[in-house]
Order: sequence, then C-alpha cells, then structure tokens
Amino acid sequence: MANYKNNTMESKVAIIGAGISGIAAAKQLSHLKPVVFEASGSIGGVWKHCSYRSTRLQTPRCDYEFSDYLWPERDNSTFPTSTEILEYLHGYATHFDVLKCVRFNSKVVEMRFIGEPDATGPGGIWGADGRPLAGRPVWEVAIKTNGSDTVQWYTFEFVVMCIGKYGDIPKMPVFPMEKGPEVFTGKVMHSIDYCKLNKEEASQLMKGKKVVVIGYKKSAIDLAVECAEANQGEDGQPCTMVIRTLHWTVPSYWIWGLPFFLFYSTRSSQFLHERPNQSFMRHLFCLLSSPMKKAVSRFIESYLAWKLPLKKYGLLPGHPFDEDYASCQMAILPENFFSEADEGRILFKKSPKWCFWEGGIELEDKTKLEADVVFLCTGFDGKSKLKSILPEPYRDYIENSSGVMPLYRGTIHPMIPHMAFVGYLESVSNLHSAELRCKWLARLIDGHFALPTVDKILQQTNEEVEVMKRTTRFYKRHCISTFSINHSDEICKEMGWSTWRKTNWLLEAFSAYNNQDYKEN
Repeated sequence: MANYKNNTMESKVAIIGAGISGIAAAKQLSHLKPVVFEASGSIGGVWKHCSYRSTRLQTPRCDYEFSDYLWPERDNSTFPTSTEILEYLHGYATHFDVLKCVRFNSKVVEMRFIGEPDATGPGGIWGADGRPLAGRPVWEVAIKTNGSDTVQWYTFEFVVMCIGKYGDIPKMPVFPMEKGPEVFTGKVMHSIDYCKLNKEEASQLMKGKKVVVIGYKKSAIDLAVECAEANQGEDGQPCTMVIRTLHWTVPSYWIWGLPFFLFYSTRSSQFLHERPNQSFMRHLFCLLSSPMKKAVSRFIESYLAWKLPLKKYGLLPGHPFDEDYASCQMAILPENFFSEADEGRILFKKSPKWCFWEGGIELEDKTKLEADVVFLCTGFDGKSKLKSILPEPYRDYIENSSGVMPLYRGTIHPMIPHMAFVGYLESVSNLHSAELRCKWLARLIDGHFALPTVDKILQQTNEEVEVMKRTTRFYKRHCISTFSINHSDEICKEMGWSTWRKTNWLLEAFSAYNNQDYKEN
C-alpha cells in the first residue's frame, strides 16, 4: 500500500517528460527554474525506449536540430541513428545545463486541479484572466519514484505535458471471442517490447522462425528488415508482413533528380495548399491551382512507381501521395528493404482484417499463415497516457468530436487551464515544431502577449481540423506538414517577430524552411 507525503512547491512550473519536447521546454523555460519529472532513468523519450538498433531519423540532420545548437557534422548526408540522436540531445542538455532540472525515475501517477473550476470554458478567458500563471498553486502532481511505495505530492502554477504520443501504452487490436492471441500457441509481442531486446536476444527470437509482422509503417518496415537480416542462410525463414492499409514510402529525398523540399517545404510550394482562416482570394486560388497540386502528387507517385517495385509486390496505395505527406506518414525505406524482398526473405499479404488461430494468423479471405512469432506494429495510444493521469473533467476534453486534440498553436488546450502540451502536433520535423512552440510558450508565460478568448481559440482549432479533414483521410494524426510555414508565421506574429525569416525574397519563396530560420531576433 502506498504512503503519501504532504504537498510541496519547489517551482512554479512542472514539465512532465524528458524527451525531445521536455528538454526543449526546460531550456526555453529555464529562467523559471522548472522541475522536469522523467519516469525513466535517462532523457531521450522514444529515441531511448522505443527505437530498434536499426532505427534512423526520417529527415536530414540539418532539418532536425535546435536553432542554437548545430549538429557536429550537419552536412553529413546520412540519416542519424537513434544512438547519434541521443548523443546530440545529451550534448544539447549538457551545453545549456538543463539536466539539473530533471528528476529521473519520477513517474507521475495522478494529478488534481485545485484552481477555479469554471475559470475556463466557452465564452470565457483561458487561465486566470488570460494569464498562464495563476499566482498560486492550481495543479497537484503525484510522483512515485523507482523502488519506493511513497507517493510525493507537489503543487505548481503551470504544467507542461511532454509525455508524447508514442511509447508506453501500445495500441492493441480487438478480436472476436476465441480469435485473439490467447488461442495462438506461439509468441506475440508488440513493437514496444521488441525495442527492449538487445541484438542477441532479438536475433535468437527471430532466427529460423516463421515471423509475421502486422503493419506497414516505419516500425513494421524496420522490424521486417531486422527479421530478414537475422534469417540469412539455408535455415532462414521468410518474414511475412500483413498489411491492413498501404502507405507511400520513399527511398530518398530526391524525386526525378529534384530535391524533395521543392515540392512541400518552401513558401511557394505550400501556397498551393489550403490553410486555416484563409481569405476568399486565397480560397479561390487554391481551387484554381488544385490541378497543379494534384500534378505534383502524381509526379512524385510516378517516380516512386518507377524507382520501387510497388506494382510487382502489389504495394501501390489507393490514395494520393499528398494524403500520406499531409498526415506525416511518409516513411523512408531502409536501403535493403526491397532487396531482401527480392531474395524472398520478406513477403507481403494485404488484408484489412485478420485474427489469430492456434498456428498463426488468419486473414480476411480465410488464408491461414503459419507463424512462430507475431509482432504487432500497431502503434501507440498516447491519448490514453494523458487520460490516465489527468483528473475529471479534463480527461474527457482531451479529444474533440473529431478525435483530435484541439491545441491552439499546437500547444494550448482551450478547455484545460494552466497547462500546455508540447509534442502532440506533428510536422515533417517534430523537433522544429517543439522548439518553436516552446519559445512561443515561454513568451506567453512571461506576458509578452495574451491569448484570445476560449471561443476564438476553439474557432481556430476547429478550422485547423476542418482543413486537415479536407486534405487527408488520416487527419486524426494532427499533422500540419502542408501548412507548417503558415502555422509558424502565426506564432511569429504573436511573438512580435517578422514572419519572413529569409534574407531575400528569392530565398523566401524557393528555399526550405528549418529551425535555423527561427533563431532569436
């Protein structure tokens, strides 16, 4: 039975989580001396606890770096490994003396709101008359440390949630009675548990075994390659990927000899795409330029169909490339993915539904796949993580009716006072998104600007969701990749920064935006 200790207030601000977002928040809010609670014994978040040995970043180094801390070899064209990313993050945290704020092995198990219950709501003003800091404690946070049954309560004026959408809680499929993993005589493992294995353990688990991987996103693709590499030789068995929904994958950031950023990451390219609260003339332009936008998507699709054996393996998605990019689901393929498939070590089966039988996996068409090991690369349930620690009624506000977290500037939930969320809005570079929004948050807390009313915040977040709905069927991922520059423009306006960050109009129109464009003014 847990023991409880009385409330203490050591800082005005708490940050929950020490991944990329948590460390970025701690640095930007360092003048407030925040306390960072990290459940594990190290920083890094998903890069530490949810990465395979083969996992690499999906973007070039220069697109995934803090604005005031460059990569040591930022011009290196290779995608950095998870180990390199952790080294880079640790270097950043050490350089800016952020680690002194972090309480390791300190897990948040419960939270209570002790502020005014009706301070936030439609028609009202978020927070204490629009101020993030209430002037007194409004959140109680319960912390349990490793090896202890004692729960220590702390109080804060403001809390920044940075526990992320990925890791910790796996998203598990639901099966009919007697069709789930309980009837399977082999081993079932979610990708998060596979990440905990060392190289030898992973190899022993897969070598010479009939393996089925459920999924076709990045984690499934990487795991299938590791399985194929473990099954080299005469005794090797093929790995079968069961694919519910096909998605576009790319071999590199070059399309027909042109750099990929020209199609989506410049101000001129994003001008073709709808954005929230656009004027009538912008709306008319988007309608008239729709054929050009479709042509760009087909241009990329034509290259991928030529470069990769998608038709050969029946892996051509039935939706435009645009939709995967707009939902941040474009995966970079490992170099040897299709070469392993050509050698017969990776097989593909498409089936929107599947279940278990005692000997393996049964597909919707009643085909039975024999298996010794089944890996579930079915994603994570990050919203359940939040709901498990937030109190009522706030846990019910996490998602709106569309299943999306309504976050103003990707950070403030209009119905949850004195709290910010960093790392829940996706873009091509999540590090860039996190850092810029932490800079915005720091200025909000310091009183450099005020938030609009809750009604206007809801109007803004609802408009963003509607734009995403019209852009992609996968809108629930809350990705802003097709209007990310406009999103950053709005943040810059509120901070009092210039929205045009380049040195001349030519670069402004046709060069890619990255974190170096958002250095402090």
